[in-house]
Amino acid sequence: MFRRRKRNKIISFEESLSDELQGDVKLAEVSIENKPFFYIGIFAVIIAILVFVKIFSYYTDSKYYSSRARANATESKIVPAPRGLIYDKEGDIIAENKAVFVAMLDVGEFLKNQDLQSSTLSTIYNIFGISSSSIWSMIKSSSDQNFASPIVLNENLTQSQLVNLQAIDLPTIIVSSDFQREYPLGAPFSSVLGYVSRVSENDIKNNPDLNSNDFIGKTGIEAFYDKTLRGIPGLNVNFVDAYGKTLGQSTKTNPIIGNPLTLTIDGGLQSYFYKSMQNELAILQRNVGFGIAMDPQTGAILSLVNLPGYDNNVFENSSSSAEIKSLLTSPDKPLFNRAVNGVYNPGSTIKPLDAVAALKEGIIDPSREIFSPGYLLVPNPYDSTKPSRYLDWQYQGNVNLATAIAQSSDVYFYLVGGGSPQVTNPLLNDPSDYGIKGLGIDKLNEWWQKFGLGKATGIDMPNESVGFLPTPDWKKRKFGTSWLLGDTYNVSIGQGDLLVSPLELLDYISAIANGGKIYRPFLNASSTIQVNEDLSYLYPQIKEVQKGMAETVTFPKGTAYTMHDLPFSVCAKTGSAQVKNNQEENALFVGYAPCDNPKIAILILIENSKQGSLNAVPIAKDVLNWYYNNRLK
Repeated sequence: MFRRRKRNKIISFEESLSDELQGDVKLAEVSIENKPFFYIGIFAVIIAILVFVKIFSYYTDSKYYSSRARANATESKIVPAPRGLIYDKEGDIIAENKAVFVAMLDVGEFLKNQDLQSSTLSTIYNIFGISSSSIWSMIKSSSDQNFASPIVLNENLTQSQLVNLQAIDLPTIIVSSDFQREYPLGAPFSSVLGYVSRVSENDIKNNPDLNSNDFIGKTGIEAFYDKTLRGIPGLNVNFVDAYGKTLGQSTKTNPIIGNPLTLTIDGGLQSYFYKSMQNELAILQRNVGFGIAMDPQTGAILSLVNLPGYDNNVFENSSSSAEIKSLLTSPDKPLFNRAVNGVYNPGSTIKPLDAVAALKEGIIDPSREIFSPGYLLVPNPYDSTKPSRYLDWQYQGNVNLATAIAQSSDVYFYLVGGGSPQVTNPLLNDPSDYGIKGLGIDKLNEWWQKFGLGKATGIDMPNESVGFLPTPDWKKRKFGTSWLLGDTYNVSIGQGDLLVSPLELLDYISAIANGGKIYRPFLNASSTIQVNEDLSYLYPQIKEVQKGMAETVTFPKGTAYTMHDLPFSVCAKTGSAQVKNNQEENALFVGYAPCDNPKIAILILIENSKQGSLNAVPIAKDVLNWYYNNRLK
């Protein structure tokens, strides 16, 4: 019933290879193949477990480090660099820096923490008087959509404001140290130095190296030498956790102060020149005038003043916005540097140049006398019985080159510039046909250009103006009319459409003073002396003109005779120029001293003067006398 189970025969390994046991070998092969699959399965499970553990470990580590990274950050802070100091030629500081504390709204923090907005806005109003609507308006108008740039609330915190902010300790309001530009001598130096102000959006576009809280030079020397004066900011990097706590060490790069700059400006002369002009303008009840003093042997600018002046310190502080607005809207335009950026009719101050040209071209002999009855008749092409009268400013009588310059005879220079009119009506008994050819407008233009008129002098100040030299072609294009003899007469005495910059005018007068060299004016004491034009070959003609400029002071009929009692010689030329359709008159003075060895050349212009050139003479006398007593004596 029960069948005994057949036992498998035990076979040795060698027997399994025998041909006689093939059937049993099959059974043996089946048994051997099942065991590897078992071990492979176990191995696979182990591998899977290890992989899982590795993945899990990576995942948990990733979460840990990600969390760690979020909990830690770098806090970078730009450390402002002081601007370079500016000195006058005597080594006195005229622009420096002072340490201040600045309050700023962290816009990103403010918008992120809505629960702090109310307390932040009330704090700003209570301490700085800035309304909530103004703050929101500033945020809205911010050009930085990422709100990385804070909004400046105050650029010079008082001690009380600083204490209050520290006590409140809001994370939305940042208090940091900074440097503020300071001009210790104020208004007298403002037109030379200019001012610095916080960068605008356009400034950053034009110079990507700037950041929104930088200050740069906007006008004057501060602007022209901004790259020299502006330092290199430092950088502090702190590693902080999510709560602002510093972790580990911080890295630090120290700021580098800007380069110093020494100017050619004589600080004492600058202050005195400004005060003298201020006093004279007050007497005249006038507001606007300017003056320049130059070393005629080098081109170095010794003084440059503009009135009305302004306090350039106000542009450093955002709390001075009302004062800044007043400067920007004033009808007298105190921010306009007339000495560098203006152009004017030169009036009779052009006559010495015309005289040099006429002598060199053989138009006139210096000793020849011309009679001026106080006018010059010019025929009327439409009615010969009604000639035009070109007036002299007074009856002159007989004048030669020197006395024509000294007395400022218009008739003499009408003839030198335009030549004699051809009067054909003998009934007029006209004395004006002097037989003088005249330079003519083309030659006048040629000589004006030789002396540097109508082109930039190259002074190291921003936006230098350039004069305008009219031509017949220009008049034809602009007005559709021909150039007339009367036009030449007008420009020959510095009227009409002839315009020069004050620097062009003083530069040419300096060339008369030094014998023919036109120097590039400069303010940086380290500048290389540069000759723009060497007209020394004209010295014989220039010498004759110098005689006339000396007689302007020494001759009793000279227009600057009131200066004759000075203890040193002065060569001068006065001028008056009618402006605004002859409704107003500017007063001009140009000159140099001493005549035999000039150390200073000077220009003065008073806008809308009451008595023409006479009003500029007292200032020139006062300033030159101070310079002689304090610098030359």
